[in-house]
Amino acid sequence: MAHTQVSSNKCAGGFQKVFEHESTELKCKMKFAVYLPPKAETDKCPVMYWLSGLTCTEQNFITKAGSQVAAAEHGIIIVAPDTSPRGCNIEGEDESWDFGTGAGFYVDATQDPWKTNYRMYSYITEELPKLINANFPTDPDKMSISGHSMGGHGALICALKNPGKYKAVSAFAPICNPVQCPWGQKAFSGYLGPDRTAWEAYDATVLASAYSGPPLDILIDQGRDDQFLSASQLLPDNLIAVCSEKRIPVVFRLQPVGSFSLPLTLPGSFKHVCSPINTTVACWVKPVVELGLFKLKGESF
Repeated sequence: MAHTQVSSNKCAGGFQKVFEHESTELKCKMKFAVYLPPKAETDKCPVMYWLSGLTCTEQNFITKAGSQVAAAEHGIIIVAPDTSPRGCNIEGEDESWDFGTGAGFYVDATQDPWKTNYRMYSYITEELPKLINANFPTDPDKMSISGHSMGGHGALICALKNPGKYKAVSAFAPICNPVQCPWGQKAFSGYLGPDRTAWEAYDATVLASAYSGPPLDILIDQGRDDQFLSASQLLPDNLIAVCSEKRIPVVFRLQPVGSFSLPLTLPGSFKHVCSPINTTVACWVKPVVELGLFKLKGESF
């Protein structure tokens, strides 16, 4: 589990670091970012995994979201991995912005030529947490996951496919029903083949319909003016309907002002807040702190 530090910057009283390592799952070098709050110098801390969206790297969230201030305040470690393998020399991997490089879709590919390297699901749920827990002062029993767009899809499926692993999941403008939208259909047909039943293993709406694990706190934050919402790429209503039928608690917040991109959904007054709730970890975006729907220290969703 060797890893090499690429950069380290003092930030909000802690350190924003980036590391590189050789991934056994992805068969290539991968970068990931880690924010270590001041509390990490003396104690173990809860950890939140942030999954970014199409075309992103480990840099997008740590440079645009401003999450370090809230993470420092609440003593949360934030891990932000890359969104796909890099430099695998696979024919066609750089031809499209929504498939291949920067678009791993957090699945384990089963089709050639992708199946050797494009195993982002196993990387996110198994390899990376083992590396993080072995080398950083995390509390592995207090782990949550969150993401934006394709990363919101990834966060939702990781939580739904692993009951009890994550204490909470939050997703911002997530792709909620990829088997029914153009982005998902393109990615799944390439990575998983033509059999649509194989696609369902990575679809949050389908997974929710069969979920039987322990209670899971889910937050979905969505901008009303999102062009991809109106283009039927995100389909949150499908997931909400299934969760309502299955009595899976979901807080869905349709923001009156907000588009799709991270800079617009997180302007200067936005904070990405991660805080202990019911001795677990949850995370959400607040347009302003005073409008938060959730309270700290013991109050549930």
